Amino acid sequence: MPQNPSPQLSPPIVLTFAASDPTGGAGVQADILTLASMGCHPLSVITAITVQDTAGVDAVLPMEPDWVEDQARSLLEDMPVAAFKIGLIGSVENVAAIAEIVSDYPHIPLILDPVLASGRGDELATEDLIAAMKELLLPQTTILTPNSLEARRLAEEDEEEPELEECARRLVSYGCEYVLLTGTHENTGQVINTLYNEHGMVRADRWERLPGSYHGSGCTLASAIAANLANGLELGDAVRDAQEYTWQALAAGFRPGMGQYIPDRFFWARAPEEGREGDA
Repeated sequence: MPQNPSPQLSPPIVLTFAASDPTGGAGVQADILTLASMGCHPLSVITAITVQDTAGVDAVLPMEPDWVEDQARSLLEDMPVAAFKIGLIGSVENVAAIAEIVSDYPHIPLILDPVLASGRGDELATEDLIAAMKELLLPQTTILTPNSLEARRLAEEDEEEPELEECARRLVSYGCEYVLLTGTHENTGQVINTLYNEHGMVRADRWERLPGSYHGSGCTLASAIAANLANGLELGDAVRDAQEYTWQALAAGFRPGMGQYIPDRFFWARAPEEGREGDA
């Protein structure tokens, strides 16, 4: 008779809190693709359901906070988690629910991608939600990954727009251990991503600026950092390698619809000549 296969060790497990994106470009679908591509087993807690296409977000329906909590508690009571990743949260009540959950696991690194607007500029976070994030989640965050627009909005304190270095200083002062400011939205020849902690700048990485606009780049980067931390990398190495992975995924991106490009998170599994075969 055939023998039962011997049990295999589980890959690192990462739990993501995010909204569902039916395009597969961003949100929980982007997280799952990225985590799986980088050798992790993804768990997902849905924070909201969206109506969107590759051009933008038309509607967001937040989940009830009890549902968010019940999804997460069921998973955490069953499986060991190596990292948390948080994306679009959906409501102030969901911020509070998630903050309470992760506070029970202070030893698990938390990667927070503060999704405040869509690529088209659709509003995805109220001022009350931002205030709740700053009060309840940032003090528990291992690394925050805002783009420059998000960083300025999070760090605004009743005055003119602060410089990005000052934004980073303020965000760290709110309780984050590290802040990775991404420079895609800045008017620079190369994209410059800069990592800060309480001592100031830790590292700056420069990347060729790719043409086009991408749906889900921030989700990809934050999930890649989570995967690297779950796989045992030190934070500086996790950030550097996650940027490399994200740039490669963007460079291999495809345009399946009439809006933005979508990163190819499994670029490494395809022949180079396939390129952007899905362009419309």
